[in-house]
Amino acid sequence: QVQLAESGGGLVQTGGSLRLSCAASGRIIRLNTAGWYRQASGKQRELVAAVTRDGRTNYADSVKGRFTISRDNAKNTVHLQMNDLKPEDTAVYYCNLEDLFQYWGQGTQVTVSS
Repeated sequence: QVQLAESGGGLVQTGGSLRLSCAASGRIIRLNTAGWYRQASGKQRELVAAVTRDGRTNYADSVKGRFTISRDNAKNTVHLQMNDLKPEDTAVYYCNLEDLFQYWGQGTQVTVSS
């Protein structure tokens, strides 16, 4: 059974930085697309950033230039470096990994205060 362990969330002031990490335990045959999603209170879940196996990335317009997604295929890990955080970034962030199936983390809270 594949399990995802997330870390790095927390409370930070406007302009601060956080680094989210997601590591898979269990057997993943071949990691394809990896991504981070977020869901703010009362809002729909949205894609924040994604990275393909060959390193291609895409970002939500609201985070371009501030967030960076990266991955380590050998270790089946993915990271999200978040800089210049804003209150509107406050949300629960979810890791998503894909091989033949899709796996989701339990979510980690990121709160950005004024």
